[in-house]
Amino acid sequence: MNILTERESSRSPLIGAEQAAHADLPAPAPHTDAELAALIGLLTQSKARIETVTIGHGRDTASRAAAEASTAAWTARGGTVLTTVSWPETAASWLRPAIRLTAAAPDAWVLAAAPLGLAQLARRLRHSTDWDPARSYAFASLQDSRVPALAGDDVLHGLRGATADGATWDVRHRWVTTCPPAEVTA
Repeated sequence: MNILTERESSRSPLIGAEQAAHADLPAPAPHTDAELAALIGLLTQSKARIETVTIGHGRDTASRAAAEASTAAWTARGGTVLTTVSWPETAASWLRPAIRLTAAAPDAWVLAAAPLGLAQLARRLRHSTDWDPARSYAFASLQDSRVPALAGDDVLHGLRGATADGATWDVRHRWVTTCPPAEVTA
């Protein structure tokens, strides 16, 4: 390993202030019942085999409420929430919340956050832990193609989530693709 490679691997994965300032991402909106139902639907798909989750959220009101609602909905279905972790929108490092999110080795992670805070945390998660975005599920506030672009190459590849109207979305590299809500049969 040469000196440049060592320097690159030890650098903080923080998003630069200039890059963050140009992101102009919206604050999270309150979650909807359809959104929560779609998120729980993703977690309970037969092939998912998810029993334990760790819930992570930003400290804004909408993200905190979404985390509380997902905790209630998941435990009502008999699932286990191993821990709940919050993080600030801005910080010098997201190492502490990243370690707390991954320490219990859940089957999946549920994320409710503002886009910039999640992009920052996700970079730290990928850089410093064994977190897998393909085992992560998020609320509608993170369904924005600027989020994976801001987080960086493949940091969020595989992340899935729900939209406010009950549809689902997923991240493939730097693209966010939305699927319509499942049809309800009477």
